[in-house]
Amino acid sequence: MRVGLGFDVHRLVEGRALWLGGVNIPWERGLLGHSDADVAIHALCDALLGAAALRDIGYHFPDTDPRYKGIDSRLLLRHVMRLLDEQGYRLGNCDITICAEQPKLNPHIPAMQRELADCMGCEPGQVSIKATTTEKLGYTGRGEGIAAHAVALIETKPVEP
Repeated sequence: MRVGLGFDVHRLVEGRALWLGGVNIPWERGLLGHSDADVAIHALCDALLGAAALRDIGYHFPDTDPRYKGIDSRLLLRHVMRLLDEQGYRLGNCDITICAEQPKLNPHIPAMQRELADCMGCEPGQVSIKATTTEKLGYTGRGEGIAAHAVALIETKPVEP
């Protein structure tokens, strides 16, 4: 078993859709980034890549590459899972914490779990997602951005006879 840790943050801006955990959240602002800026998936990708010692999301999907401009982060996660599979790993479980004052994310968490489980080829019970605030402290507390932390446990796949 191996463990990886991931973190991501993006600024909130007008005129962008808000994507978190692969789900479009109806809200007045969205996250600014080269891709769809889904901080939950980006943190998860970093945790998975880190667990497998495969560097980080920026190494695999640089923001200087026009192929990733506006890309759906679920595609990045699917690619990361293929990389892990090629290295002989599978997901044990993952745990993501999204830090945001607004909008309220609790109603969207089951959809996020299902979406991420589908991307990773696992059961929703292997995907934990929590939302918290920072009690109005810092950039997330002021509503300037949204951050996400993720931890992932990966396991060596059993050898098939």
